[in-house]
Amino acid sequence: MSDRWDHTLVILCVFCVAVAGIAGIWLAFPAGERADRDVLFQVSTIGALMEGNYRGLFPFGEIRKRGDLGIGTFDSLDGEMIAVNGEYFQVTADGSVLPVSDRALTPFATVTFFEPDISFFLARADNFSDFSRRVERSLPSKDQIYAIRIPGKFPYVRARSVPRQEEPYPRLVDAVRNQSVFVFEGTRGTIAGFWFPAAFDGLNVPGFHLHYITDDRKAGGHVLDFSLENATVEIDVTPRFLVALTPVGGNAAGLPGPNSTELASVEQGG
Repeated sequence: MSDRWDHTLVILCVFCVAVAGIAGIWLAFPAGERADRDVLFQVSTIGALMEGNYRGLFPFGEIRKRGDLGIGTFDSLDGEMIAVNGEYFQVTADGSVLPVSDRALTPFATVTFFEPDISFFLARADNFSDFSRRVERSLPSKDQIYAIRIPGKFPYVRARSVPRQEEPYPRLVDAVRNQSVFVFEGTRGTIAGFWFPAAFDGLNVPGFHLHYITDDRKAGGHVLDFSLENATVEIDVTPRFLVALTPVGGNAAGLPGPNSTELASVEQGG
């Protein structure tokens, strides 16, 4: 393991449990074990998702045990997932927001128990790029993973959701060409997600990956762009990273990383 991993423990594991009546596998706790609240738990990798590995294998009933804040997607890429304050939601391609059942499955999700270590007031950010520059200057290290939560009123949010895909699954850069884009102005809600170092390219999205949910739980999605005013940015330093690798082919391990131009197009809608 190279020096760039020195500040973060990465555990790659496959822990398969077969249960009658449910197709798939998931990582489960042994009896009596409790979640480590300083671990970021992730199902699969962004590299695998980019290659079209959308089959849901892990149930949200197990993922809830690993975190109360997070983002991800659903079986067959059926919409965007956001979890805040222990509540899990699905934003579908028609803009509907639905509660997530324990039996729902995911091919890719990232969650943690959110306990902020840092918070600061941000008077203004004109767009996503401006936000990224301002907040990255306040991060204590560029070698750590951070969970992010921003509650407040947002002058502008542009978000998306992707419709359910049919097999044979297209690559993600092709699937998002049919995304639904939503524009929200003057809404109150929460932006949540993560910041990853560049060294994690292929495992997750380097930089910020954020989702949005309104306070009335009626709208949200993957954040393409946004502005904010007079907001408190809360940051949880997350020193450990646990990845459950799913048994799929192709670029399942996410290494080497996905094409950076394609990833930028997927994340920013460009």
